[in-house]
Amino acid sequence: MTSKQAKKIQKLLEFWKASQPLNERLQRNIDQSFMIDFNYNSNHMEGNTLTYGQTKMLLLFGKVEGKGLMQDFEEMKAHNVGLEMMKKEALDKTRPLSEKFIRELNRIILVGDFYKLSHDGEYRYRIHTGVYKTRPNSVITRSGETFDYASPEETSAMMGDLVKWYNACEKKKKLSVIELAALFHYRYIRIHPFEDGNGRIARLLVNYILLRHGYPMIVIPTSDRKNYLDVLGECDKITGTEPYKGASAKIEQIAIFVDYITGYIERKLVFTRLIITGKTRESTETNKKQQKIPSDVPVNVPVNVTLNDTEKYILKLISDNPNITYDEIAREIYMNRKTVQRNVEKLKKYKLIKRIGADKNGYWKIN
Repeated sequence: MTSKQAKKIQKLLEFWKASQPLNERLQRNIDQSFMIDFNYNSNHMEGNTLTYGQTKMLLLFGKVEGKGLMQDFEEMKAHNVGLEMMKKEALDKTRPLSEKFIRELNRIILVGDFYKLSHDGEYRYRIHTGVYKTRPNSVITRSGETFDYASPEETSAMMGDLVKWYNACEKKKKLSVIELAALFHYRYIRIHPFEDGNGRIARLLVNYILLRHGYPMIVIPTSDRKNYLDVLGECDKITGTEPYKGASAKIEQIAIFVDYITGYIERKLVFTRLIITGKTRESTETNKKQQKIPSDVPVNVPVNVTLNDTEKYILKLISDNPNITYDEIAREIYMNRKTVQRNVEKLKKYKLIKRIGADKNGYWKIN
């Protein structure tokens, strides 16, 4: 984070804190919008199949509409219970962060024990929620290598150290709130203490730290999943592949992830200021577009093709996430669906992209 950016965020944060408490209607609208966006994106990033519309109907009206796995509906509702539980815990300054709370959060968002199919499809195994993992977990990197998280034998001690470190660090105030949230997320994800739900817990705990220290909470959109994971992957290269190195990473080693989280916090603070100052919907949408659509998006196109900033950004979103939907693009760039469709049709006309399959279950192919 540059000193200029730090000053800007500090100024925005002072405005946010000075505006508290917000009037009841405005606070309700902000809370409701965040509830839908956060639950949808954090779950969708981990494979939940519910659409944004289904999520909204479920959480606001308790209605189950359209097709979807019953487990996905149940987990979406449970994740919202976990969100409310996290908010209550964060605002209780008398209670330090505890392993018990983190385990309970995992148990809540995953509803209860369930069975999962192994990667090779040979057998089913039971996921134990609310307890640390009993079997090793790992991921396969793009290069085909196995990247291991902490072993089951190491996990309990590492989580104890993580929580102890956080509580001590919070008191010392040597790290900024943003640095503390980013470093906690990174160290936690390198331990990967549970058999499922680790990403969702990490994002809940980032917001636990932000809310606890007077910051507005943030949403990492599913459309940015590739960039989110790439940034974490770059940090892995710096810290080293051994789990204990990741679980004890230094703030200097994850500077790019701090910058990544900082970007979302800055955007949220700018957006909340627009709402609080009573900007009209039209001017708010204009400001959000300017904020969301950069003018220097790097995309590869033929020399005879000229794209405007919006078309470039949509092409980048599709390149980063071939499964992205029209509605997700619209929410990312704050435009209506019809405007997005017109821009996408231009990209199709230039033969830069092609739609494979139906709108609901298909994907984009970059030519």
